[in-house]
Amino acid sequence: MGTESLKTAAWDIDLPDAWRTMRSAAASGAYNMALDAALLATARDRGVGVWRTYAWERPTISFGRNELVQARFDPGSLALAGLDSVRRPTGGRALLHAAEVTYSVALPLDDRTPWTAVYAAINVVLLTALRHLGVRAELASVHDTRALSPDGPVCFDRPAQGEIVVGEAKLVGSAVWRERGAYLQHGSILLEDSQHLVRAAMRAPQPAPPPAASLSTCLPHTPTWDAVATALERALRDCVLTRQRGAVDDHAIHLDASERARLEMHFRDPAWLWRR
Repeated sequence: MGTESLKTAAWDIDLPDAWRTMRSAAASGAYNMALDAALLATARDRGVGVWRTYAWERPTISFGRNELVQARFDPGSLALAGLDSVRRPTGGRALLHAAEVTYSVALPLDDRTPWTAVYAAINVVLLTALRHLGVRAELASVHDTRALSPDGPVCFDRPAQGEIVVGEAKLVGSAVWRERGAYLQHGSILLEDSQHLVRAAMRAPQPAPPPAASLSTCLPHTPTWDAVATALERALRDCVLTRQRGAVDDHAIHLDASERARLEMHFRDPAWLWRR
């Protein structure tokens, strides 16, 4: 299906009319997860969708909300590999945030709309942006994937249905969470593939993973972080406009500083990081 047809079909659901975009400077894993969690509450309370693009201060492994990690990782193995770590508020499996562009989407979502429909709509934004950059990306079909356990392979080993692939290799890894009338999706668009370092940080040696796709291998020249962020924001506007209503702007979003700080402390807490 062509990009325009995908946009029309995927965005014909109950999504916000008002959208904001924001770009964040590189920050720690705990800060990034706290800000995404704060935006989740903001989206629910204000009825607005927020598209955020951000980066990481240091190479950081993030674990899925319900992923069992204690048998595979520990503080010593991560320190030996020189990697920071954080547990996400969303599901999914372990991945490394390093040479990438990270996105997040927070929006209000009532009980009548399946989260899978929102996931498909957001992935069309990602696909539209990547095709605009010249990447021959596709959505992984049900025939190319099988159900993945949160305790299975690391994130970029294998695509799940609807994720972005180039050939058989995953280019974008995404994770989601639905909570009390709101939805959060965030993920990584790889500029370069450094996901093998996830295996290097494990307590016991693991077989080498299949290579992930990256923009450096998909394009003659690797685009800059800003170029990818711009393509994502442009694709969001294109998708919102297919509904013939709504608007996207980049006005600053006010967040409660004390609540964001409280959330950051939560994501720094070893009891959360190593809870499973």
